[in-house]
Amino acid sequence: MEGKMQVIFGLFSQVLSIYSLLLVARIMLTWFTAGNERSGIAQFLARITDPYLNWWRQRFSLRAGFLDLTPLVALATLRVLQTVFHNIAVTGTFSTGFVLALILATVWQIFAFLLWFCIIVLVIRLVGYFANSSMYGPFWQIVDTIARPLMFRITGIVFRGRKVGFVTGMITSIVLFIALWGVGGRIFWRLGEMLKGRTIEQSTEDLQEIGLLIEMLVRPLV
Repeated sequence: MEGKMQVIFGLFSQVLSIYSLLLVARIMLTWFTAGNERSGIAQFLARITDPYLNWWRQRFSLRAGFLDLTPLVALATLRVLQTVFHNIAVTGTFSTGFVLALILATVWQIFAFLLWFCIIVLVIRLVGYFANSSMYGPFWQIVDTIARPLMFRITGIVFRGRKVGFVTGMITSIVLFIALWGVGGRIFWRLGEMLKGRTIEQSTEDLQEIGLLIEMLVRPLV
């Protein structure tokens, strides 16, 4: 019976892996074929993937301006399930600590993606400033609508409301985001290693302590 269950979970893992690839294809088609949704491939992918994406959109607010984060979270959720099923198929066991560590790692991957997105946008805006590029084009307007609020938020926290120059604000924001990425990655990795192999009761206690630690770190910033 155990061998049959491992085969079933292995099949589930493969199905989720294929479905994740279809989601990626659907997302890429919307990026590079905007306005061309009538092709057979696009319609096929839409019929298969849009119900899942729409389920997320209807229940959670995952849009930040023009940026829709729904596909990112939807893919991350599938990755967690696919990895859990694969682990059960290979080992024949289920570990609560492993699942919690995997969820924690996935959450960090989402945050890391957002951090690097912010870093790239800020760097592009800073390069545009030094290159004396015109800010009236559609591309630069989008970059500016993202970069300036980020810079104002970071400088408001770091400099406590004091006025700083544009270049100083941009460089400070970039450095801070890079530092958050480096420190955050190490912290999340250590927390994930701590959760592995723990029982559900132990994992719950660990998560409560982690929540208190995060609250202590975030409280001065809000």
